[in-house]
Amino acid sequence: QFQLVESGGGLVQPGGSLRLSCVVSGFTLDYYVIGWFRQAPGKGREGVSQIDNRYGWTYYGDSVKGRFTISRDNAKKTVYLQMNNLKPEDTAVYYCAAGTSTGWDPYEYDYWGQGTQVTVSS
Repeated sequence: QFQLVESGGGLVQPGGSLRLSCVVSGFTLDYYVIGWFRQAPGKGREGVSQIDNRYGWTYYGDSVKGRFTISRDNAKKTVYLQMNNLKPEDTAVYYCAAGTSTGWDPYEYDYWGQGTQVTVSS
């Protein structure tokens, strides 16, 4: 059974950092694309970053380039999202998702975690 579990969210001040983790089970990480998405209240789900584990390729949304870094630890079956220089507009529920193709459309991803809240506020 495919399962993704996010953790690491919380309350942080502007300029601060958080590292989100996405632990997967029920499938082999090597063969899938893992995407991080976020959804703020009243807004649609926005693609933040992706890693194609088949090749190691990474992608970032324009709003997070230079601040966020996606990485993986295959042995731990975990994908991380390091978020630095956080801004109030980064406040959202962050989800990780698994799929077999890269893209920013949430419908391209088949399996989703339950989400973790990130709040950036002073």
